[in-house]
Amino acid sequence: MSDIVILKEMIMDTATVPLEDSPYNDKKKQVTLIEPGPPDYFVTIFGIPNNAIVVKVDAFPAPEKVFNCSKGECKRADFVIVADTGEKKVILCIEMKAKATTSPELGIIQQLKGAQCFVAYCQAIGKVFWDQENFLDSYDYRFINIRNIMVAKKRTLHHPQTGIHDRPERMLKIGCPHHLGFKDLVGKISKK
Repeated sequence: MSDIVILKEMIMDTATVPLEDSPYNDKKKQVTLIEPGPPDYFVTIFGIPNNAIVVKVDAFPAPEKVFNCSKGECKRADFVIVADTGEKKVILCIEMKAKATTSPELGIIQQLKGAQCFVAYCQAIGKVFWDQENFLDSYDYRFINIRNIMVAKKRTLHHPQTGIHDRPERMLKIGCPHHLGFKDLVGKISKK
């Protein structure tokens, strides 16, 4: 059983975002990430592999009754996309902001770390309850902040100064997104 199939069994449909057929590529899918708030607060990502799941990570209440939240451990990003192209396995942690100044960068880093912890929790569940000892082990992480969503200007991508966006502190920052491609969000993948 594949990791994606297990995640689809594990996570309720109400906490996932359905993949849609793409008008541009009948072999790939697309997904529209929608946040509550203003009517134009959404982003569409094209070229999603068929073997993927999109989870709305903040669909569950913050664990404030368990943790002190003194280090931001109760925060989580908006979405996680877990995808397996057959050649590449990747987990995208995505935080969306309506404007560039909505949140300080430290808060966004904490939200991305919270999404990574959500995936680690799912990974532990897959290993313990599904008896899959290598569950989600071979996936590369990518951390993405999409901002200025409602601004109709030219798209900008701010890649980390060094390396790839494989840590929350080195997130890929995208402003004024219009047509986002899955490949652009993933970037380079390590060979495992």
